[in-house]
Amino acid sequence: MADLQRRRSLAEFLRSRRERLTPQDAGILAGPRRRTPGLRREEVAQLSGVSVTWYTWLEQARDITVSRQVLTSLARALMLSSVERRHLFALAGEPLPERPPGPGPGPALQRLVDALEPNPAYLLDANWDLVGWNRAEAALIGDPGQLEPAERNLLWLVFTDPAMRALLADWSGQAQDLVAQFRADARQRSGDPRYEQLTGGLREASEEFRAWWAAHDIADFGSSRRTFHHPRVGVLTFDYVKLAALDAPGIKLFACMPADAATTRKLPALQECAAGAAPEGAAVGPAGTDPEGAGVGPAGADPDQAAVGPVGAQ
Repeated sequence: MADLQRRRSLAEFLRSRRERLTPQDAGILAGPRRRTPGLRREEVAQLSGVSVTWYTWLEQARDITVSRQVLTSLARALMLSSVERRHLFALAGEPLPERPPGPGPGPALQRLVDALEPNPAYLLDANWDLVGWNRAEAALIGDPGQLEPAERNLLWLVFTDPAMRALLADWSGQAQDLVAQFRADARQRSGDPRYEQLTGGLREASEEFRAWWAAHDIADFGSSRRTFHHPRVGVLTFDYVKLAALDAPGIKLFACMPADAATTRKLPALQECAAGAAPEGAAVGPAGTDPEGAGVGPAGADPDQAAVGPVGAQ
């Protein structure tokens, strides 16, 4: 029954999109005696490259298979917006197409990150470049603003900054998990210039990254807890919360919430570090996260009790 209702909803949606278009919209000569509002079924079929019979069955909610390729053709023929296109795929029972990365976070997102003080928080884009942070995050891992833009990347910092190894507990386990999460999160990024530059540079700069990248392991982002050995404040343990910004495709927000009372008590001291330069010996850049979902998860001071998972961001 649920499948029948889904097919009916798909048929009604296609019919409504077909009837709203005019022949002129589609570049078709209207001709005389046109009684059908909008486009005719045979016109949509021709524009989509499918048979009239097959398309008619689709609008009749028949139990037929619809491929992603045909859905893409229908979306193009019916001039669907990105939101309508995703709705079409959902009604057809197909995985939703990836939303292309947007221009980046807007001012409102940065204000949200700032409002999370005294908890560290930051923003990552689709390639895991750090594109926003608050003062608490800068105090935790060093001020990313002191870095060149190309170096403000989670993977780059984890694998090329020696101070990061001292800051993160169980660096090896966390870094390896991070690579697996990045590969899963960035599965649609292949061919993107920034993605190719980043992964190519890391393969040259880090033997560990080169070996783990070649293993082709993948992992999803999950609940994570990470422990830091901060050179001024001491041991800090945070639970990471990852949120996707719906109005900024590809941008993910990571909020670091104290995992224990001791960490909560140390937040004021951590904030004091934000007024000065990067903490002595601390990494100058983000400590970890995910992008569709990834990051570095901390191990605690006691390895038997600490959770190893992603830090936070596709």
